[in-house]
Amino acid sequence: MTTAAAIHLRDVQFGYKPGHPILQIDDFSVPAGRRVFLHGPSGSGKTTLLSLISGVLVAQRGSVTVLGQDLTKLSAPARDTLRGSQIGYIFQGFNLIPYLTVAENIALPCDLHPARRKRIVAGSVVDEVARLARRLDIHTHLDAPVTHLSTGQQQRVAIARAIIGAPELVIADEPTSSLDTDRRDAFLALLTEVTSEAKDPTTLLFVSHDRSLASHFDEMLSLEGLRAGVAG
Repeated sequence: MTTAAAIHLRDVQFGYKPGHPILQIDDFSVPAGRRVFLHGPSGSGKTTLLSLISGVLVAQRGSVTVLGQDLTKLSAPARDTLRGSQIGYIFQGFNLIPYLTVAENIALPCDLHPARRKRIVAGSVVDEVARLARRLDIHTHLDAPVTHLSTGQQQRVAIARAIIGAPELVIADEPTSSLDTDRRDAFLALLTEVTSEAKDPTTLLFVSHDRSLASHFDEMLSLEGLRAGVAG
């Protein structure tokens, strides 16, 4: 039985200037439930690719199908809804909201998207935040501003925010680039563990320039190997 693709790009082209594509991909597919490591050097277009997959950018040619929806055919509000309700995103700099507490940062996707609220395990969002925080060992900091936390603790807040409400897809964009080896390995082990705990395993796409991280994942792909060509 063939596993459905959580992500499928075909004949995709994107450029910030007309006639000057910076990213061209013939075919790229991530099966649902897989943990995939995608590597490429700095400046190779990794963040642009993730922006296409998350619907922040729209391909100028080809199809970008994510969780069964061709993003090139959706309106901007529809892409926003899909991204907020079905995709968890871990940014390189975590992008936590500095004026919110730890609990408020974690709860944010559920506050903004009813579909995330409906899929929580606990009886309420407050209880779900507490459950995840305890699971990630940040439960004693829920009322603290995120700016008062260490880098390692902020990582855990970012994970909790990404996975609350069981999104089908989690995308991580170089979140370990500023970490030492021990913290990096601990982060990856925890991320792998918590994305495997859902009833239906979460699809994880992790992007980095550091190939040494590949052992934590089911599969490693090279962005250079996906690119049909680059101009300009």
